[in-house]
Amino acid sequence: MLTQFFYTLRAAQLKVTVPEYLTLLEALQAKVIGAEGWASIDDFYHLSRACLVKDETQFDKFDRAFAAYFKGVEMLTDFKTELPLDWLKKTLELELTPEQKAAIEKMGWDELMETLKKRLEEQQERHEGGSKWIGTGGTSPFGNGGFNPQGIRIGGKGGNKSAVKVWEQRAYRDYDDGVELGTRNIKVALRRLRRFAREGSELELDLDGTIHGTAANAGLLDIRMQPERHNKVKVLLLMDVGGTMDEHIHRVEELFSAVKAEFKHLEFYYFHNCVYDHVWKNNRRRYAEKLSTWDLIHKFNRDYKLIFVGDATMSPYEILQPGGSVEYNNEEPGAEWLQRLVNAFPHHAWINPEPQGVWQYRQSISLIQQIVRQRMFPLTLSGLEGAMRLLSK
Repeated sequence: MLTQFFYTLRAAQLKVTVPEYLTLLEALQAKVIGAEGWASIDDFYHLSRACLVKDETQFDKFDRAFAAYFKGVEMLTDFKTELPLDWLKKTLELELTPEQKAAIEKMGWDELMETLKKRLEEQQERHEGGSKWIGTGGTSPFGNGGFNPQGIRIGGKGGNKSAVKVWEQRAYRDYDDGVELGTRNIKVALRRLRRFAREGSELELDLDGTIHGTAANAGLLDIRMQPERHNKVKVLLLMDVGGTMDEHIHRVEELFSAVKAEFKHLEFYYFHNCVYDHVWKNNRRRYAEKLSTWDLIHKFNRDYKLIFVGDATMSPYEILQPGGSVEYNNEEPGAEWLQRLVNAFPHHAWINPEPQGVWQYRQSISLIQQIVRQRMFPLTLSGLEGAMRLLSK
């Protein structure tokens, strides 16, 4: 059974290795689970994930593969040992004869989900017992504490271990490295761009120093403090705003929020479509409070990591021609300014919220990719992690 499980995970494009599979078998043999004589499928789920999955971005793929392979399995194995006494004392739980259990029909998956949807729409109060409503202690396929050969556990703890399993919730679906990001996931990806140092006032306990000082002080407590560790990486963020970027506002806001939380040394400015001879800090006062792009280049050192955020979707003239801007008569083409920026900041990357599948059909995206030396990444977990790895070199 487990050999086929291994191949199922490999078929789901999970990078599961033979040594990891052998580690799982050793854990089972050592009774890491099942020490009391039985092991639930949920126990096996957590053990196998711990042994076989190295990267949290793969949790969702593992959940889906696990569910596809084990759906309907109630028990990993029966170790043929005596039941604990407390199992026999659960007098308050619903007791059914084998004939009564056999009379309760299983629903198919589609019927189960459709019926649950109807119950949620119709039910107005709590129910206990019975065979229809969402409740406790009955034979309904929805709820907890009762019996049904294949139901959906809602609340409470599992009893008969026959519910549609916990992994169906896909708690890690946001970690899939192909999905678009939320703020939490962006923070996970940004943490690949870190270089810590201790800065500021002494606010954090120095445990090693305290132990050493106390030992050197003949056992008298000598508390040592130290500055907190902060990320020393400096980030210069240039964000496209307006026009075609309006449909990406929510995702860019999430990215901006995550970047502000992760980087202490952050400077940010806005541009529209392409960078020209000025950028701005406040979109409401963009015409009154401009910063010359030349001043920006000279203001920040080469150790800043330059990150562009934009869909790179515009007329090619806006990149290649003087006067190509849709807003004013720019004296020099946007390509010149972009080239100056990437020359000034060798550690740079472009994050594009547009789906990567459409990039090849946009001439402007191809042009900007060439200018930024092919350092353009999609706004997905894998894309953002790739950009952070590149910037950390």
